[in-house]
Order: sequence, then C-alpha cells, then structure tokens
Amino acid sequence: MLQPNPNLSDLVSDAAAGLKQRFQAEAIITAAAPGRVNLIGEHIDYCDGFVMPFAIDRYIVIAGHPNGSHEARIATAISEDIATIDLTELQQVSEPKWANYLRGVIRGFQDRGYTIPGFDAFILSSVPGGAGLSSSAALECATATFLEGLLGIHLDTREKALLCQKAEHDFAHVPCGIMDQFASAFGQPNRLVLIDCQSGEPEMVPFENPDLTVLISNTLVSHELSDGGYAARRKHTEDGLSILGKASWRDVVTADVQTHWEALGEPVNRRARHVVGEISRTISAAAALARNDFEALGPLMAASHDSLRDDFNVSCKELDILVEIARNIGRQGGVIGARMTGGGFGGSTVTLCESSKASEIAATLSAEYEKATGIQPQIFASRPAQGAHLIQ
Repeated sequence: MLQPNPNLSDLVSDAAAGLKQRFQAEAIITAAAPGRVNLIGEHIDYCDGFVMPFAIDRYIVIAGHPNGSHEARIATAISEDIATIDLTELQQVSEPKWANYLRGVIRGFQDRGYTIPGFDAFILSSVPGGAGLSSSAALECATATFLEGLLGIHLDTREKALLCQKAEHDFAHVPCGIMDQFASAFGQPNRLVLIDCQSGEPEMVPFENPDLTVLISNTLVSHELSDGGYAARRKHTEDGLSILGKASWRDVVTADVQTHWEALGEPVNRRARHVVGEISRTISAAAALARNDFEALGPLMAASHDSLRDDFNVSCKELDILVEIARNIGRQGGVIGARMTGGGFGGSTVTLCESSKASEIAATLSAEYEKATGIQPQIFASRPAQGAHLIQ
C-alpha cells in the first residue's frame, strides 16, 4: 500500500498549534528540514568517496517563539515531557537523550560566539525514526535553521551542515560522514546531491524525468547506529587504508585490494573491496544519470546492495527480502533497480521505478513482504525535495 506524504504546510500548521497548546505562544519562527535517502554510494562518505542522496519530502518542523528567558523549553508531539536547556551554559551531553541533537547544534553556535536567547519550541516530524532516512540529520538541520532565524543570521550552507555533523559526532556519538547533513541542507527539488566526500563539495545532478519515481520501503526493523556496528565498520575501513599505506581511499584501486588480500585479513579485506567498488559504482551511476541512461542504474544498484550485504555485512533479512521482491518484479513490471539505503542493520530500501506502475509495485512489495515476515511495511514515494529552510 502506497502511503501519501504529509503536506508540509499541514505540518507547519500542526506544529504552530502544538506550540500554542503547550506554551500558549504564537509561532514566530518556523524551520523545516528533510530526511534523505541515498540512491547509491553507501558507507563511503567517511572514506573520501562519492555519494548520491537526495532530500525526501518528509520533514521535521520546529515552530518557536522567543520567551524572554535564558532557557530553551522544547516539546514534541511524541512525548508529554518538556526538555529544558540552560542557554547560559556551554552545552554538554545530558538527558533526555533525544534533546542531545539540539544541544549539540546549540553548542556549535556557542562555539562560534553566538549567544542564544531563550525560546519555546514544538517539534513535529513526518520522517520515520529508525528507518535509515536520517531523521537525526533532519532534526539537527532543522534546529540549526531555526537558530539562524532566531538570531537573524545566515550561515554558509556547507558550514551549517558540518556544524550539524559535529553535533552528531560529539552529542550522539555516531561517527557519521557528511552525507546525511549535506543532503538535508543542500537538497533541491528535482536534484540529486552528488557529494565529493574528499573535497566536501556538492554537485546538483538533474532528476527531472516525471516518469521515474523512487519508492522508499521501511522494513519497520529499527536500528541503533550508536550501538557499535557503525563505528566498527568505520574502524575497519581506517585499518584497511593504513595496511594499504595509502593517504585516501581515492588512491586505492581494485588491484591494490586483491594484491594485499591476505595482509588485510578478514573482514577488513571485504570492507576494502566494498569501498573501492562502491566509489566506482557511484561515479558510474552519476555518469548514467547525466546521459539519461536509467537502464544502466539497475545493475549498479543491484551490485551495491549485494556488496553491502556480503562484504560490508550491514544488510539484514528484512532488507534482503524487500530487495528480492523488487528484483522479482523486474524490469517488465516497472522496476529499474532496488537496494538498501542508509546505515543498515534494518531501515529502508529504495526502489527506482516507473511512476505509472509505482502503486502496483508498492502493493506487491507490501503484500509479499508481509507474507514473508508478518510485518506490514511503510511504503511511500518521493522525488527530490527542498532542503532545510525557514518557513516565511
């Protein structure tokens, strides 16, 4: 079953209503930031690779009002509790845990010399949590954009994204690369964000063909990236690069990995093979899009998923089932390609397909997945959407 995407204007109205109900305040500043999916280029943003995500039209919205104090009081739609943050102090990791994303972003502004005035805020989200769609990056980018509005300033987009990435490193203890925050900050309608993770420069890749749609299928199997699985994979890549004696993964070719296979050892050798292969696949995918060769994307997406499953070991049974169902539907059924997306250990898949057959494909994915797992997945369609911005 294909779910509709909540309208952003409705989210904005509901967030304003939540602010009024919880704090008896009118929304003066409202910021929105999207989640993201990655079409290809997984687990290589921290390896100087190329990644190609896009912002989805699912958002986190923050509506707020200055309160004349030195405290931030923050409420959400999913809890009756209010997080209170003393803005006179340099922020540190604290409770509740979810508010650490906001504390990390506030700390980034404090480290830049900004004094944050007190405010009340209400947070509402249409980005599914734990689905591999970067709800954390959306929350960070929405917070940073809200603070820009509160302070009447405008940070360079790249600086804002890097500030949010540091917040995730220091306050959520997830050593993520730059992809999630860059996609949420730089996203544009009908554009993929090809990010060179060595230079830190994004390039907008056209994705304007209305006959193509991306289905995002949430397995409803949650993952926790701070539990060590993500950090362990990152360390494997660092160890591999050290053994190969290279300054960057961009200097490594497949022959280097094959020559040093025994020296790299298990599982570092397979991690290395994934990194080199995924960098190459992402470059090829960007070139295919540039020449409107969408048929070339299918095999690249398939190889990406297989490598994430077999060499990087970040897939899971539920992700593999969804990808296999999409593959069985095949090109004749309107599927161009499918793969897992995000950090893995659960989360979501992306299925590039013909728009005219999207509903039928979604129905098959849903029915077959539920039959195999007993779980009814959340499936929605998205095209590239607007990145983090203030609502005027």
